[in-house]
Amino acid sequence: MGSSEKNDKPISFYDTSSPSQPLLSKPASHPSSPPPEDPPPLLPPPLGDPPESDASQYLQIAYNYGPRPFKDLPFLIIFLIFVLSTFGFGIFSIFHRNTNYSNLSSFVYDSNSTSCVKDSLSSSYSANWVFFVSASSSSHILKDLIWTLVITLILSVPICLVLLLLLKHYTKQIVYSALPFFIVIPIFFNVYWFVACTLSSSCSDAFPLVYRILVLGFVFLIIAVIVWIFVANWHRIELTVSIIGVASDALSRNLGLFGVLPCMTFGLVVYYAPIVVFLVFARLNGKIVPREVSGEYTCVWKQDSWVPAYYALAILTMLWSGAALVEAQVYVISGTIAQWYFSKEESTLKRTIRTSLRNAFGPSSGTICLSGLLICVVRVVRGVVDSARQEEVTGFVNLVLRCCVNALLAAVDFLNKFTINFAAITGEAYCSSARMTYELLRRNLLSAVFVETISSRLLVGIVFVLSAIYAIAAWAILKGVSDLGGDSYFVAALAWLLLILVLGFFVHVLDNVIDTVYICYAIDRDRGEVCKQEVHEVYVHLPISRNHRPSLINV
Repeated sequence: MGSSEKNDKPISFYDTSSPSQPLLSKPASHPSSPPPEDPPPLLPPPLGDPPESDASQYLQIAYNYGPRPFKDLPFLIIFLIFVLSTFGFGIFSIFHRNTNYSNLSSFVYDSNSTSCVKDSLSSSYSANWVFFVSASSSSHILKDLIWTLVITLILSVPICLVLLLLLKHYTKQIVYSALPFFIVIPIFFNVYWFVACTLSSSCSDAFPLVYRILVLGFVFLIIAVIVWIFVANWHRIELTVSIIGVASDALSRNLGLFGVLPCMTFGLVVYYAPIVVFLVFARLNGKIVPREVSGEYTCVWKQDSWVPAYYALAILTMLWSGAALVEAQVYVISGTIAQWYFSKEESTLKRTIRTSLRNAFGPSSGTICLSGLLICVVRVVRGVVDSARQEEVTGFVNLVLRCCVNALLAAVDFLNKFTINFAAITGEAYCSSARMTYELLRRNLLSAVFVETISSRLLVGIVFVLSAIYAIAAWAILKGVSDLGGDSYFVAALAWLLLILVLGFFVHVLDNVIDTVYICYAIDRDRGEVCKQEVHEVYVHLPISRNHRPSLINV
């Protein structure tokens, strides 16, 4: 009896006395301890016996509160080499620039020296003043636009906070009240532009009635598809509402993320600023050389041979840095929410965001760089595939290659799903996190691709409704207090775009919270514990993964 009880006891990844013990490692036995009477639970079953199907044979996962070792260091080193090379060659381009670039029109060809020399009689005229003079005529439009955007940016902060609190306490009311607007607002804009274009002589002449009717019918077809999507998924709306409410509650208890995440984005902008300056000065590296055109010599600018390579290096560094920052934000969100989830008492939560930042830019920085590199490569390859598709390149080989590339990109997206969330919780390397996440979800009969993707669509729809209402209100105010005329539509559209970007960032954060809570729930289920009862009451209703048959469930 004692032996069976000891063998059935779950194994934990971490020893409570040594929280820094890495995953998938056996606890070291003390040399003075007597040999165990029973075989250790980590020994494989005897040869010929079928492997046990119960969850007790799997090592359990837990949040790693202790010091974490550095992971994926080679990718961090490669990333630092890219950054240092970009800044090094950028500084060189500033000191090595040719100041004669702006005076190219002042150089003429000298037949005696067979080179380009500066003509002392020519005067360099800067056309920048023309721009400022022409811009002064529309200064009142620019002034109204700046004020509108500034007020929109200021109001976006309380709008996000109010939306979060409403989603936390009145999720069902907000979602069900917003659903009709998903249909009403597109119908309103569709009918409005059709009537306005019909009444306007210039628009009706440039856009014939037949084409207007075709566009009107096409938009109505899209609206019908949206209606069909909601009708087909109506049985999942109630569960989605509960999931959004749980995620909003988790995010409301970690409001410091709304201060840290924008600061990280601002830091990326500051980091980009010198690289943009380097790119500007890099084009000034070259010389003025003569070129023969139709028997006559003219002076042209010839860039140095290393400038195009530096442009490629700097652009790749910027893309990689942007993708790595997005993954770092996901890491910080996941680490912070996971600490809240696994805490027994909320009063013990201290410096959770600081801990997540330290882990993100410390031990797990290589993992974040690797994840950002994969995302960057996927986006670049996908952009190349989309551009090739637009060129309508035909051929069976091209079709096969396109299908293979799309399958590869889908596999990478599948691999990257939940990987950073898991790495933020455990501190594991990227490949280990991807494999262990899949095994965790598989053995708990949970989908490796989150089944409730409709939650993102609902949140995007709510954001669209709020931003559209704000844009209509902004247009009405501009129409009443200013003399912009038709330009008020343009200013209101830019205000709508700014607000939807800010609210879109809010949806991005909330989506990552939903994914993190999902992984935390899977860890709880795997360990047989309940850290947050309110989460289990909602996520227990998730459907079983379609990749497993009901007969595999051990009752």
